[in-house]
Amino acid sequence: MATAMTKNIPLLDLGAQHRSISEETLKELTRVVNSQKFILGEDVQALEASIAEYTQSRFAVGCASGSDALFLALLALNIGPGDEVLTTPYTFFATVGAIVRAGAKPVFVDIDPRTFNMDPSTVAAALHAHPKVKAVIPIHLFGCCAEMAPVLAAARKAGVTVIEDAAQAIGAEYNGQRAGTLADMACFSFFPSKNLGGYGDGGMLTTNDPDLADRLRMLRVHGTKKKYIHDLVGINSRLDALQAAVLRVKLRYLDDWTKGRQRNAARYRELLAGISSVTPPAEPPTSTRHIYNQFVIRCERRNELQAHLKAAGIGTEVYYPVPMHVQKCFADLGYRQGDFPVSEACANDSLALPVYPELPEDDLAYVANCIAQFYA
Repeated sequence: MATAMTKNIPLLDLGAQHRSISEETLKELTRVVNSQKFILGEDVQALEASIAEYTQSRFAVGCASGSDALFLALLALNIGPGDEVLTTPYTFFATVGAIVRAGAKPVFVDIDPRTFNMDPSTVAAALHAHPKVKAVIPIHLFGCCAEMAPVLAAARKAGVTVIEDAAQAIGAEYNGQRAGTLADMACFSFFPSKNLGGYGDGGMLTTNDPDLADRLRMLRVHGTKKKYIHDLVGINSRLDALQAAVLRVKLRYLDDWTKGRQRNAARYRELLAGISSVTPPAEPPTSTRHIYNQFVIRCERRNELQAHLKAAGIGTEVYYPVPMHVQKCFADLGYRQGDFPVSEACANDSLALPVYPELPEDDLAYVANCIAQFYA
């Protein structure tokens, strides 16, 4: 049932963000349109330099989407048919889709129930059992870095490359080090719902390896350095100047927006602390910076709670209701229900709450009160 006075609280209010910076972004969009220079160019180069500086990496290479960033990373490593790539099944489709698109085979390990990220205790055994694995893709899910030290140690011992799926994690840190510099390469997304989101699709790769950076720049433009001369078989995945111009404006505000998300997450933890049927995401250690692309709780009777919140005017989302190992399109991998119980449990009991930085305090309290009312 709806409460006596319902509100309208969306999961994410991009309009609120746009209103705060509309004059700046529209000015930049007009400038690019007037220049008639839309593909790559100076705006993209300037954004790449800014992202490299922000992530504390040596090189950043723009591309058309976060999905393409993952695919390009695999192409740059020559990963293809006969190879395997280790990741987790509790993720957005693009992580696993990129592996299959490259011609390789996904191999899964389960996640940590507290963080939703790759369970590092499983990696060494998985690599030993699967000698064809050429790369590991840990996912910094919901804006919290995976526990990278043991993942990297196991991968290095096996001679395997590590690619960060940092699509949701720009600005996140692990032991004081930024996402984007924690492995051999990292992949970011600028989809509009991300903490740093464009006005359309966009992506970025970061690396400290100059040879990998050079290959990525070629692969995003059909494998060319010189027009019509193709050294590699690449794809068309160029970041356009309009998106770069918007993202350059937004990047200036990103840390302030992150502080707003962190403030709201901390307040949720206070407000939800007395509700035994709800488990907020694990609070990261002081050395780790969580940027809260999403604030995802685990809860009893999830579907009923979601319906209750909807009736109260509160937007929520289930990330992700069907883990990758039981998706129909991956049936030929041979996995079945029960193979990864933690991923399956999280798919059944997790729920994302509104956490965007512009969310007022009284709206946070309203969300928490509606949850408390449901479990009363």
